Amino acid sequence: MASVSLYFIRHGIAAERGTYANDAERPLTDEGRKKTRQVAKRLHELGLRFDLLITSPLVRAEQTAAIFQATAHDTAKYDLPVQVSEFLAPDRNFTDWFDRFQQNLKQQSGDLAVGLIGHEPDLSAWAEILVWGEVRSVLVLKKAGVIGLSLPEQDSPIGNSLLFLLIPPKLLI
Repeated sequence: MASVSLYFIRHGIAAERGTYANDAERPLTDEGRKKTRQVAKRLHELGLRFDLLITSPLVRAEQTAAIFQATAHDTAKYDLPVQVSEFLAPDRNFTDWFDRFQQNLKQQSGDLAVGLIGHEPDLSAWAEILVWGEVRSVLVLKKAGVIGLSLPEQDSPIGNSLLFLLIPPKLLI
């Protein structure tokens, strides 16, 4: 397996629950777009480059991915591919997602930085499974916040991944 850095990114601030008949349709607010743009720009200024973004199909997550993609193009001058995955929709199963993710990794070589844009509590729970092998409910991922993990190249990533970044958006804005 390639050397993989995995970034769990929570979508930006979205319209209030209940304001849309279908929760999947809730978009980012103006403030959510602004803060997400600031976070994406600051991460790029700090040298963070993604090789791929994978996003939940919900509107707010896809909008967050589009902001990160546009920022990569405008600030860092590179094209950032984005894939939509049903596996990142809320309340999905970690094992289903991770099995698919590992299958895709087998086709990769070299270092890889992947951003996953999704929802809470799934993202922080999945990060905890990769770090500790279980959900401990101690990591908190704020809207537009980022958790960075390094997956081991030899051992199983579950319970053996290294947490190297946990940053709320207020520290990037």
